Amino acid sequence: MIYFEDIEPGTKTRFGSYHVTHEEVVEFATKYDPQPFHLSDEAAAQTHFGRLSASGWHTCAMMMAMLVENMKTTRQAGLGSPGQEELRWLKPVYPGDTLSVQTEILDKRPSQSRPEMGSYRSRITVSNQHGEAVMTTIAIGLIRTRTGAWG
Repeated sequence: MIYFEDIEPGTKTRFGSYHVTHEEVVEFATKYDPQPFHLSDEAAAQTHFGRLSASGWHTCAMMMAMLVENMKTTRQAGLGSPGQEELRWLKPVYPGDTLSVQTEILDKRPSQSRPEMGSYRSRITVSNQHGEAVMTTIAIGLIRTRTGAWG
């Protein structure tokens, strides 16, 4: 189990493999982001995307799926997240792409009011099979301390 005390700024970790399918792109877009270039090959061909592309929000969801899958083997005393500091979609994600994740711990700090927890910021980069970054975000994680009082 990884606790606040174990978090080291500068640590980089690579993991995940998520294959993007045409069906999933259209299904997600139909429900959550029904813009024509996420729904139709023909409509997408008329845009700067050139072909059907995944919603940026779908890319976020695929990133989260890989993060959670990684948590199954790299267990943390995680306490959720208060959010993101920034989010950038750098390149389109297309059906047929295979995505992976790299995280880099930027910094950490103990809570001033809750000794049982601390927080850390990490840069998350999602890349395609060519090693091209398609999305970046800076996430804030809350994590239990090993020594702090709980409850």
